[in-house]
Amino acid sequence: MFILTTLSDLVQISPEDVEKPSGESIQDNINAKYANKVIQKIGLCICIYDILNASDGLIGHGTGIMNVNVEFRLIVFRPFKGEIMLGQISGASEYGMKSTPPFSHDETRLMTPRTVRLDFFDDILIPPNLMFPKSFFNVQEQVWTWVNDGDEYFYDKNEWVRVRVEDEQWNDISPSAPSERGNEVAAERKSPYSITVSVLSLFWKLDALNGVGFDVTVRTGAS
Repeated sequence: MFILTTLSDLVQISPEDVEKPSGESIQDNINAKYANKVIQKIGLCICIYDILNASDGLIGHGTGIMNVNVEFRLIVFRPFKGEIMLGQISGASEYGMKSTPPFSHDETRLMTPRTVRLDFFDDILIPPNLMFPKSFFNVQEQVWTWVNDGDEYFYDKNEWVRVRVEDEQWNDISPSAPSERGNEVAAERKSPYSITVSVLSLFWKLDALNGVGFDVTVRTGAS
C-alpha cells in the first residue's frame, strides 16, 4: 500500500528558519511542499521518510533565503493491483457522477455508484461491473443492496468493507484557462488520482488481526 520514492529538489529555507537545525528546516519545507499532494504516476505523498543527501546552503543575494539541493525519500500511498485494503463506504447513487478519463478506454464513463474512503484518501471507486451479481440500487433506502439466499445485504454509509485493487486512474489537473463564458472554469473537477476496486466475497467477516468488523447490515427477506 505504501512505497518509498526518491526525489531531488531545491529547498529554500527562509531567514526565520535558519536558527532551526538544518535537518528539521529541510524536512519541514519538504513536508509543506509534498504532503497530501499527488505526483503523477507516483502516488499520493504522505510525508518525508529520510534525507539521503544535502548540499551546502547558498544564500541568495538580497533575500537571505538559503538554497539547498536535497535528495530525499518520501512515503507514498500507491497500492498495487490485486492488493487487499480496508475502507468505509462514503456514498452511493443510482447513476453516479460522470468523469474522465475512463477506467476502460472510452472517452467518458459513469463513475461508481458506490465510493470507499480511507482516513486520508477517498477517491476509491467501485463500478457496477465489480459488484456482486444480484446487486441493485435501492432507491428508497438510497443504498446498494446485494441479495444472497433470500437475505438483503445493505451497503450502508460508513460500513467497513474489504476491497481488492483492480485499476488506477490518473488525471493531469494543471491550471486551465477561463472558459468562453467569462470567469468560469471547467465545472467538473477531476481527481488527480483515483483507484478502482472490487468487493471481496468475505467482506463481512471479522478481521482477526486488528479486530475490525465488516458487518454489513443484513435484513432478512425483501420488504
